[in-house]
Amino acid sequence: MTAGAADHWDICLSTLRDTDRDRYLACLLSPADKRGPLASLYAFHAEIARIRDVIHQPLAGEIRLQWWRDLLSGTAEGESNANPIAAGVLATIDAYRLPRDVLVNMTEARIFDLYDDPMPDRNALEGYAGETAAALIQLAGLVLDAPAAMQRSEAAGHAGVAQAIAGILLLLPLHRKRGQVYLPLDILSATGLDRDTFLAEPEGAQHRAAIEAFAGLGLDHLSKAKRADGIPASLLPAFLPVSLAEPVLKAAARAPDKALSGALQSPQWRRQLRMLRTLAVKRL
Repeated sequence: MTAGAADHWDICLSTLRDTDRDRYLACLLSPADKRGPLASLYAFHAEIARIRDVIHQPLAGEIRLQWWRDLLSGTAEGESNANPIAAGVLATIDAYRLPRDVLVNMTEARIFDLYDDPMPDRNALEGYAGETAAALIQLAGLVLDAPAAMQRSEAAGHAGVAQAIAGILLLLPLHRKRGQVYLPLDILSATGLDRDTFLAEPEGAQHRAAIEAFAGLGLDHLSKAKRADGIPASLLPAFLPVSLAEPVLKAAARAPDKALSGALQSPQWRRQLRMLRTLAVKRL
């Protein structure tokens, strides 16, 4: 590790405190020598995930994502050191021999966020989650314990889908306000809805049924992640943010109106305690 890399990783960790507090706390609960590299991956993820929040036109967002793809493939113009997150993630890729194509695919998947096309079906949702949340868990695992991570890809895959669904439920009021629909159309159709009727107000029994089914899908994936050959202690820090998904999924399944009103999120102190408990019991 070079002094420059350490500086960039420190900045990534500091940035993460504002852009993704839960993963910031997960970093603090990780081995000290892994915090900076993990923070660079999480800060990169937060940066591309929030592009829709800071742009007014999809084309501008596509240009930002293209810059990241060029950076990861080594064709970006300009000095990456001017962007601490870029420099930090490149240092992590080099230090841990991470697969660049996984990060490139992550930026490709985020193009979906820039537009208002509905999620076509469950397969599409699982693919989206696989290239975003699940890929991030897998990359974090490669930093923590590469041999173990390569044997736990199934657990990372299911955990990532569960985490992505929980995140979508937390952001449901914002997505509906924007006209975005992440709930798969086959789930909506099964409850008598389509994109437009799901976005329409007032919400009714069909909306609640769709949210309950969506949360149930997340709980199913979470259950599969828990059963998938165990998670060794060396990899557990990569799964700490996933431990926060279960209360969200259960609350949405039990009381779908909470998802519609934006009342699913637990207080920060409770989320921190849940991650600490996950570390203590050594399982999700």
